[in-house]
Amino acid sequence: MLRRLYHEQPESFEFTAANQKWADGEISKYPEGRQASAVIALLWRAQEQEGWLTRPAIEHVAAMLGMDYIRALEVATFYFMFQLHPVGQIAHFQICGTTPCMLCGSEDLIAVCEDKIAAKPFALSKDGNFSWEEVECLGACANAPMAQIGKDYYEDLTPENFAALIDDLAAGKVPTPGSQTGRFACEPKSGLTSLKAFETDRMARNYSVQQALDIGDTIKRIDGTEMPLRTPWQDKGAGHKPAAPDVKHNETPVAIVTKASLAKVADLVGGGDRQPPASSPETDAAAPGTKPETLDAPRDGQPDDLKQLKGVGPKVEMGLNAVGIYHLDQVANWTPDEVDWVDENLDGVKGRASRDNWVRQARQLVNGK
Repeated sequence: MLRRLYHEQPESFEFTAANQKWADGEISKYPEGRQASAVIALLWRAQEQEGWLTRPAIEHVAAMLGMDYIRALEVATFYFMFQLHPVGQIAHFQICGTTPCMLCGSEDLIAVCEDKIAAKPFALSKDGNFSWEEVECLGACANAPMAQIGKDYYEDLTPENFAALIDDLAAGKVPTPGSQTGRFACEPKSGLTSLKAFETDRMARNYSVQQALDIGDTIKRIDGTEMPLRTPWQDKGAGHKPAAPDVKHNETPVAIVTKASLAKVADLVGGGDRQPPASSPETDAAAPGTKPETLDAPRDGQPDDLKQLKGVGPKVEMGLNAVGIYHLDQVANWTPDEVDWVDENLDGVKGRASRDNWVRQARQLVNGK
């Protein structure tokens, strides 16, 4: 099956304030330069917020993480957990149709979907509230048949309780995830055959279901306030990791292009003898604007966090450092001609310095220290 972006896209995407704080926390879990490791988590949160994963959302997440847009797109199109087309506003049902579920009645669940939602998978119900698809094994074979909504499993389904679940959702109710027949986990339907002492001491529901109920973390999150942050070091004063840089929404991130990478591309297209021109006083003098003063190394070996500037991600920061720009006060002192030089000559920037007014931002940050 081809995984393509939907032909109609919204103009922009922005995390809610609570989801943005959550996303900053996720990014802070990873060491400097490894922020891209948070891509799946952020894409998933964007999908939970919007219901499906839009192109502006993918671009926004890529920009937050300093990734090439194509890398984030590769993740989004690879995993079937990401819905690239609009789905039901309330719920999108993923019905497991693999052998154990099929033998236990998944085809009857699909018939319920065809009757109550739409005749074909991925089609929206008439009111736009529901959609469905058949998927491969979801790993809950002992509780077959089952369906998934977002990240939640609904197990031990029958045509009757599945139809009732859809009706409850349509009525604005939030059904309890997990087994729909009262099973605690994946013990036999007849009850435990061993470890029976556990049966009297355990909670009414397993931990996963109980936590989902306690924090309202089911179906999909609307604004992120339902989910507590798992990054207690945030906002704890000096030493905590900074939040991700502010970025323009719906803006395709750009990557620093090195001479080595250009040469590699040239080799791939049959032009290995074509090399990018080397930097020299002559070429620098001929470039637009005036090259700003640079440093051979950061003062005291401690560069500033240039990612505090809007529009500067990890790769752009590496490019600035590569030409000798390590500190915010260097940026704060740029003249208009020097901004023009950076805009035109620093790979990966191309107009960002003036568009996002790095000089003004840098002055504000320097004066605020």
